[in-house]
Amino acid sequence: MLPGLLWGLFIFLIIQRLLEVYIAKRNERWLKAHGGIERGKEHYKWFIIVHTLFFISLLLEVFIKQEVVHNPAFILVTLFILTQVFRVWCITSLGKFWNTKIIVSPNYPLIKTGPYKYIAHPNYVVVGIELFIIPLMYEAYITSIVFPILHILLLLIRIPAEERVLRETTVSNSWSSQR
Repeated sequence: MLPGLLWGLFIFLIIQRLLEVYIAKRNERWLKAHGGIERGKEHYKWFIIVHTLFFISLLLEVFIKQEVVHNPAFILVTLFILTQVFRVWCITSLGKFWNTKIIVSPNYPLIKTGPYKYIAHPNYVVVGIELFIIPLMYEAYITSIVFPILHILLLLIRIPAEERVLRETTVSNSWSSQR
C-alpha cells in the first residue's frame, strides 16, 4: 500500500516522464528541421517497453506485498533528489539538442559542457540510478534489481549505436542526444 507521500512521488514521476516526452518531441521536430537524422530506431521501442514495465512492476510489487511504506530511508530520498538535480543539469546542458532518441547532425558541434564535460552519457547514469533507488524507496526489491539490469542490457546496444553514429559524423562538428 502507498501512503500519500509515495503516491505523490509516483504521480510526480509520471508527470516528469510525460513532460520529458513532450520536450523530446519538441526537440525532435526542431532537430529534424535543422538537419538532424534519427538513428537507432530498431532498439528505441525497447526503452519504451522497459520504462513502462518499470512503473507497472513497481506498482504491482508494492500492492502484492501489501505492506505500507511510511518513511523511505533518508539516504534514498536524498539520492533521489540529487539524481533529479543531475537530470535537470543533463537536459538543460543539451537544451534543444536533448532527446530520448539518437538524432545527429554534422551541422552542430558536439556538446561538451555541463555533465557532458565529465561523462560521455550522464543521462544514462541518472536513469540507471533512478531505476535502482525509486523501487528501494517503495521497498520493491525485485523491481530494484530487475530493471537496472534491463537498463544495462539496453545500454549495451544503445551506447555503441550512439558512438558509431557520432564516429560517422565529423568528430569536431557533431552532437548527440545523450552526449
